[in-house]
Amino acid sequence: MYMSLKRLLIGKPLKTRELGEQRLNKSKALAILSSDALSSVAYGPEQVLIVLATIGFTAFWYSLPIALGILILLIALIFSYRQIIYAYPHGGGAYVVSKTNLGEKFGLIAGGSLLVDYILTVSVSVSAGTDAITSAFPALHQHNVAIACVLVIFITVLNLRGVTESATILSYPVYLFVLGLFIMIGVGLFNIATGHAPAHAHPPVGTYVSGVSLFLLLKAFTSGCSALTGVEAVSNAIPNFQEPAAKNAARTLMMMGLLLAILFSGITFLAYWYGISPRGEETVVSQIASDTFGRGTLYYFIQVTTAMILVLAANTGFSAFPLLAVNLATDKYLPRMFSIRGDRLGYSNGIIILSVLSIILIVAFQGKTENLIPLYAVGVFIPFTLSQTGMILKWIREKPKGWKHRFLINLLGALITLLVVFILFTTKFTQVWPVLIFMPLIVLMFLRIKSHYDAVGDQLRIYESEASQPIKGNIVVVPVAGITKVVENSLAYAESIGDEVIAIYVAFDRESERKMEEKWKKWKPELRLFTFVSQYRSLIRPMGRVIDLIEEKADKHNYQVTVLIPQFITKKSWHYILHNQSGVLLRTYLLYRKNVIVTTVPYLFKK
Repeated sequence: MYMSLKRLLIGKPLKTRELGEQRLNKSKALAILSSDALSSVAYGPEQVLIVLATIGFTAFWYSLPIALGILILLIALIFSYRQIIYAYPHGGGAYVVSKTNLGEKFGLIAGGSLLVDYILTVSVSVSAGTDAITSAFPALHQHNVAIACVLVIFITVLNLRGVTESATILSYPVYLFVLGLFIMIGVGLFNIATGHAPAHAHPPVGTYVSGVSLFLLLKAFTSGCSALTGVEAVSNAIPNFQEPAAKNAARTLMMMGLLLAILFSGITFLAYWYGISPRGEETVVSQIASDTFGRGTLYYFIQVTTAMILVLAANTGFSAFPLLAVNLATDKYLPRMFSIRGDRLGYSNGIIILSVLSIILIVAFQGKTENLIPLYAVGVFIPFTLSQTGMILKWIREKPKGWKHRFLINLLGALITLLVVFILFTTKFTQVWPVLIFMPLIVLMFLRIKSHYDAVGDQLRIYESEASQPIKGNIVVVPVAGITKVVENSLAYAESIGDEVIAIYVAFDRESERKMEEKWKKWKPELRLFTFVSQYRSLIRPMGRVIDLIEEKADKHNYQVTVLIPQFITKKSWHYILHNQSGVLLRTYLLYRKNVIVTTVPYLFKK
């Protein structure tokens, strides 16, 4: 049943040699890796207006110079990450750059920040997409959290089906969204140029605004910088590109930057010209579309495609999180399960973990996008700053041909992103302070995992000076609960592998002990049976004491001790609950004994 459902949802397994067919061309890569950045234009300009609205409507003209500052930062980031792509063509982005040039701790901070950022990418994107849906259908507002969770599950299944299949499906909504916004911006600008749009709905540029402060403007700027999240995804996912991977990734990055700049500028300008004010029940994009087209077909086309890309923008997280987790797992900072490919050649463990954590966040924050965005921005701008700083040190240290202009690009990027991080902590400390707690915890977790793997490797490594002593024999201990076919089967196997076989029976009263000894003498007189009475009705402790004594004897003669546990296997799985699981408890207890081998002899029931 499980396997049939799995095949229906995910598809049949792919062979390893088909991995090359799972790589992306530029058009598909642009769709799945830039969907996060492109979708952020649906809420980035709105976040700027939400901050400015605290002063009043006349402050909305400040959205234009703020947008210009964000575009300058975007250009710096695009050219900076283009250099990272060529310098580190095997992917890893900010994590690899920081670890290589700044050291282990900074690399782990960048890696941990990005992992958290990708979790937030899914949560924010799906929450924003749900907001777009409920803006068009207000009756669904009360079901925001449930809708968001269902959408995360849908995207998870889509990604478990494989990279190319998900990219093929996702490319249509992304390009339809871009087309829809281009039409909306084009029609809006045409209406403005021809006088069909109101000319006095907005405050004039330069209008004096009482109460405005540098602190408020910087807060609005950092809020708008949420539109830049996802820019780094291409540099993390270079291995997913067709060859030449680095060249294709760089071109995809440049195209993403161009589209993002046009869409962000257009929406910001139209929101200003139309005098749009942010509302809790309707998004800014929805209001612009309504003013441009009315509530007709094109309006619903914009809303549907916006909702789709906001939801599917989560796919950037699903594309980049598993690959970053692979890099961390390869370096032993995350469990090795993250480096294992699933049936469809994707890193399914990373995909599933990302899905679960995202749903937990959505439920915890009740699907409120504005509560997640500050953490979202911090999670991406810390790696931005570290990666740019790492590249600065790389150019200074290596000094390749033409390094000075590359150095200046990364220096500009580092200074701006560092300023953004400082502003975020200054203006939104009450919202971003959790970063100061969970980031050290994440880095500590990475280091503890690495320490464990190093310790395991050291213990497994064979040293010539530590030659193992040869095993001269095997003492097999068989716990028995009575005289049955299960016990008979186990004893027969024990005699085939052991030089000495010892059976142990634990009774709860003297009468049961006496009866068992009498039966045993008639049934297997040639095998030794140890019997004990457990006054406290415990099986584990008496057997543990006996095994201790046998182990001491074995050590003296360089014998191995094997505890062979009889285990019957019921025909139906639910039958297990009808029987005691003392064998499972004993096996769990003995697995932690250093010099005892524990094995199970199954006996299958037919009915």
